[in-house]
Amino acid sequence: MKIAVNTRLLLPEKLEGMGRFACETLRIITREHPEHRFIFIFDRKHSDQFIFSDNIIPVNGFPPARHPLLWYAFFEKCVPRVLRKYNADLFLSPDGWLSLGTNVISLPVIHDLNFFHLPEFIPWHVHLMYYNYFFPRYVKKARRIVTVSEFSKRDIVSYFNYESNRVDVVYNGATETFHPVSTDKQSLTREKFARGCPYFLFIGLIHPRKNLGNLIKAFGAFKQSVSSNVKLLIVGSRKWWTEEMQQALDQCRYREDVIFTGRVSDTDLVDITASALSLVYVSHFEGFGIPLLEAMYCDTPVIASGVTSLPEVGGDAVLYVNPSSVDSIKSAMKSVYLDPALRQGLIEKSRAQREKFTWEKTASLLWESILKCAGSVR
Repeated sequence: MKIAVNTRLLLPEKLEGMGRFACETLRIITREHPEHRFIFIFDRKHSDQFIFSDNIIPVNGFPPARHPLLWYAFFEKCVPRVLRKYNADLFLSPDGWLSLGTNVISLPVIHDLNFFHLPEFIPWHVHLMYYNYFFPRYVKKARRIVTVSEFSKRDIVSYFNYESNRVDVVYNGATETFHPVSTDKQSLTREKFARGCPYFLFIGLIHPRKNLGNLIKAFGAFKQSVSSNVKLLIVGSRKWWTEEMQQALDQCRYREDVIFTGRVSDTDLVDITASALSLVYVSHFEGFGIPLLEAMYCDTPVIASGVTSLPEVGGDAVLYVNPSSVDSIKSAMKSVYLDPALRQGLIEKSRAQREKFTWEKTASLLWESILKCAGSVR
């Protein structure tokens, strides 16, 4: 079988949720199925680190798909040409984007529908117009759909009136590199990133739905209620920084204790996660929430929103909050900081919960979905 794959999010040192999903699952699938050929379609010059095995043919497409006009050119012009050239049997898209300009069987991975539920968090209207026009058509075109949580499956089935038995849940995983580190390594990490102090941690794309405004407000309230040298470390690109976030930061009496690292290397990310007091992930909307799982693998306690998919991922191993309530977030931070028994209890529960999610399980379920989608094609 010749499987063409949209790999535009496989970018060195820039793997976020969907890019990480693509990287980890494709690494396993391509190596475990050498009898099949995989055509990786990049939207720029590829990195050899993503050519995982000899059965992969890299294609450097054009243009770089980072704007609605360029999205259209890449998916509706470039992708169909590649599919025709290599006579692809199936088109797999780990970020959910398809091409309407081809009749090749298509399997999108739709991680969530946040852009439909929270359109006010899409900064540019032209992006929202593109989502509103194309995604219903992608869903209609898809022979099957893959998603990463039962929450997202129910959402897709309900929103698009799509057949439930054609949506496959594969979940996400965490890489083996995420693990606890020694107390010496924790001290060195705090010196490097947090001025030698303990810290609460946020990891992810800085986007309005990630609720950074309320997180910063809650951190300020925590600092006011508890005398400490604790910092708030925010790891991620400020690409979607908003006026509301800036206002929350400007009005925080403890803004000097809020530290932005920007992007960090994969190695540093593991050390940062494993050295935190707690991950604080109070997003308004998530299809899965990989940072929760990564923190669990590092024996780091987790505070998270009790909404959308996050309770499905966290189970009973997470301290849940109302993301719209600054006081709820502050109280959870205070509890984790002051109660060692609570922290240890969350860690112990997370060791059982995290075993439910591995990239090996994800890749196996994704491969099953590929075979279902391909039908008689082999």
